[in-house]
Amino acid sequence: MVDAPVSGSIITLQQGKLSVMVGGTKATFDKVKPVLDDVGPKVTHVGENGLALVMKIATNLSLAVQMLAFSEGVLLAEKSGIKRETAVDVLLHSVIASPMVVYRGPFVLKMPAEAWFNVNMMQKDMLLALELGRQVDVPLPTTAVTNEMLTTARAMGLVEEDFATIFKALAQMAGVKP
Repeated sequence: MVDAPVSGSIITLQQGKLSVMVGGTKATFDKVKPVLDDVGPKVTHVGENGLALVMKIATNLSLAVQMLAFSEGVLLAEKSGIKRETAVDVLLHSVIASPMVVYRGPFVLKMPAEAWFNVNMMQKDMLLALELGRQVDVPLPTTAVTNEMLTTARAMGLVEEDFATIFKALAQMAGVKP
C-alpha cells in the first residue's frame, strides 16, 4: 500500500503536469511507479506511509501563504494608485510568478464560477499544518496569519469560493472594492 496525493490544479491536470508524492516502502513504490507515471510526469517517493500526506500539507500551506502575499502586493500597488489589472500583470511576469501565482493570481480580477479548492478545504489543511508544526516543533508564523485570513473569509460568507478569495477579505479590510 502507498499513499499518493497529487499536487496541481485544473490547469496542471489539463497540461499533464500533476506531480505525485508517494509514501510507502521503496519496494512498493518501485512496483507502482509505472502506473503513477501515467498520472503525472513527476512522481517522487518521499518516505514511509503517511509522509506523502505530510508533503501534501506542506505544499498546500505554501499555496495559501503565497496567495496571501500576492494579494498584499496587488492591494499595496492598487491603493497607491496602480490599476489592479496592471499590478496583476506585472506580478505575473515578475520573479514571484510561481506556477500557482500564474494560474490563481488572475482570480483577484475575476473569481472562477466554481472553486478549485474552497476556503474550508484549504483551512482544513492549514489547521493540519499548524498542528503538525506544534508536534514537531516547527514554528509556522505565516501559516498562522494566513489561517486567520481564511477565518476572515469564512466570516464574510466566502466559504464556498476558491481560497484565493482571501484577496476579497483583505481588500475589504483595506477599504478597497474587491
